[in-house]
Amino acid sequence: MIQRYSRPAMREIWTEQRKLEIWLQVELLALEALVQEGIVPEKDFQIIRQRAGFDIERCKELEKTLNHDVIAFTTCVAERIAHPASRWFHFGLTSSDILDTALAVQMTQAADLLLEDVRQLREVIARRAREHQFTPCIGRSHGIHAEPVTFGLKMALMYDEFGRAERRIAAAREAVAVGKLSGAVGTSAHLHPRIEAYVCKKLGLRPAPLATQVVQRDLHAEFLQALALVGASIERWATEFRHLQRTEVLEVEEYFAKGQKGSSAMPHKRNPITGERLTGLARVLRGNAMAALENVALWHERDISHSSVERIIFPDSCTLLDYMLATLTKLVDGLIVYPENMKRNLALSLGMWHSQTVLLALIRKGLTREAAYELVQRNAMLTWQAKNARDPQADFLKQLQADPEVAKHFEPGELEKICSLDFHFRQVKTRFKKVGL
Repeated sequence: MIQRYSRPAMREIWTEQRKLEIWLQVELLALEALVQEGIVPEKDFQIIRQRAGFDIERCKELEKTLNHDVIAFTTCVAERIAHPASRWFHFGLTSSDILDTALAVQMTQAADLLLEDVRQLREVIARRAREHQFTPCIGRSHGIHAEPVTFGLKMALMYDEFGRAERRIAAAREAVAVGKLSGAVGTSAHLHPRIEAYVCKKLGLRPAPLATQVVQRDLHAEFLQALALVGASIERWATEFRHLQRTEVLEVEEYFAKGQKGSSAMPHKRNPITGERLTGLARVLRGNAMAALENVALWHERDISHSSVERIIFPDSCTLLDYMLATLTKLVDGLIVYPENMKRNLALSLGMWHSQTVLLALIRKGLTREAAYELVQRNAMLTWQAKNARDPQADFLKQLQADPEVAKHFEPGELEKICSLDFHFRQVKTRFKKVGL
């Protein structure tokens, strides 16, 4: 992943140095277990522990000849240990015992960072939701004015969605926290399962109940599906804010810093570039998730077709999502909200968003649904016509009051009472409580 879309802590997990450190950790833990089993002499293990180390450049040099990264690594380490103790290094193991177990460690560490990212994001969302709990704005379906909501409810919905994101990442972390040291075809023919159990416990993993040469890749696909789904949630809200920032809407706006530029050609531009960037990066996560699905179907006890793909998709997806969550947190924290523009946009539909309220009121008074619907729709269409004709007196409530077939069903002042924002927002506090706000 290019550094532009990465942060240091996550980047560190996926460095070559960190990967080889975990490889060495797995190898040494396996040797600890072999000492306990009475297979490796204690004195040899002490020599190994003192001398074991690696040099990345030496590993690269060896790989040019060996064309095998794990053998290059074990050879590099063995050179430092020296014979006779070095004969025990990588004893009874196959490359994927090291690769898959180390990858599980990296994925769980990455997931822990992502979980903290989501928690920080939700804290910011919660604050903005409470801040705008009763800030009225129009709700839209199909892009068209529907009924009023509050901006706080929008943010509460976002808070709830990222609660699910947190649970998905936690579940995905649990799914991939699996190691294996069961050998070339998963039979544990050369090392007792106790070795595997010991190493996995030390690393905070659980042993795969059964494996081939590799841990089965449906688990890894599940992990990347979860990350892609969180990315889709990020895109969903980036898209929401982008739409709300359109010039003719302008209910919210990304923070635009002093000295920032929006266009090389048009000095007036203030573009929603952060939301657009997040939208684009979500596509990369989905593409990587698809690649992970392609990796599930390996030949027999294993082929290596998944390996080249995983060298890209795991570091990139984890690094990207970490960046995206932090970026969305900053966006939400600095989001400029324009309540007056929200009121202005509410007024554009001339109160027609009360149509369902009036429809249900007429049904309660004894009209059939069909008759009530026809009455309300007729007056709504007349209001639309007056609006399009630029009639300054156009107003849905006035239109209803002027229709004797409607007015006869209501007491004086009754329509005004039910056609209010307060009527629509009676359950806002209840809805907040339901999502834990």
